[in-house]
Amino acid sequence: MKRIWMVLGVLLGSALLCSAQTTSRAYKTMLEAMYKKTVPLVSVEELKKMNNVILLDTRARAEYDVSHLPHARWVGYDDFELKRVQGIAKNANVVLYCSVGYRSERVGEKLLAAGYQHVHNLYGSLFEWVNQGNPVVDNQGKPTRRVHAYSRPWGIWLTTGEKVYD
Repeated sequence: MKRIWMVLGVLLGSALLCSAQTTSRAYKTMLEAMYKKTVPLVSVEELKKMNNVILLDTRARAEYDVSHLPHARWVGYDDFELKRVQGIAKNANVVLYCSVGYRSERVGEKLLAAGYQHVHNLYGSLFEWVNQGNPVVDNQGKPTRRVHAYSRPWGIWLTTGEKVYD
């Protein structure tokens, strides 16, 4: 975790200089440093082509309530329990996401350890999804431009939408 914060600090400075777009080298470097690659990654474009996908949001409930991918199911991170995925078949096609992919990778590891066979982590997660112009919905299922940016330091990676921090 300390390594992540050190890398993030260095990258934040360079990111501010290059306007922190998802196509930036700094963003890609940050993601590469953060991911352990213990859960297979899937890109936004690959996700859009997948059939019968179960989307799981691993952020805090307050983040999910601001906005999430359409049809995504909240499972949490800090308080994640396997009973939240109890009704999902072990052979289902599952894609997890959070803000940038760290929390979703950790939950994905737990699902793989529990015997789930087709688990993927969305590369760049919600920020990448939104930055590429894809829709999100609020807790009423209505389209929104609001996106929980987790924190101001992490929010620099979100270049589209209305950033929310509370």
